[in-house]
Amino acid sequence: MTMSVACLHCSTELKGRSDKKFCSSYCRSAYHYEINKQKESSTFQKIDRQLKINRKILKAYNKAGLATIRKEKLLEAGFNSGYFTHYWKNQKNQVYLFCYEYGFLDLQHKYVLITWQPYMERKSIS
Repeated sequence: MTMSVACLHCSTELKGRSDKKFCSSYCRSAYHYEINKQKESSTFQKIDRQLKINRKILKAYNKAGLATIRKEKLLEAGFNSGYFTHYWKNQKNQVYLFCYEYGFLDLQHKYVLITWQPYMERKSIS
């Protein structure tokens, strides 16, 4: 008794080896392309979601444009400092990480929160 096996991509009945999964190299390539595209999409969505969460939290705790807050408070709210859009280094060589227009400086057990300012723009060198 032989079992009928179908191509994983187009569902065409397969003929030949018993361990065959695709009817052609095109179907094999198209199948793996779709699988990888879905993985890429979910990675992008995960990163985008966390950036939006971080921005929302920074905005909520930084109403005046400058604030200091305990690190644990932001972490409890769902903040993840590993996700940021860009950074800015001040004259003291302190690196502020930003989630869009809201930035934070990691100081051991607390964060200094700031809002992006026009003077933080890099000047182009001519």
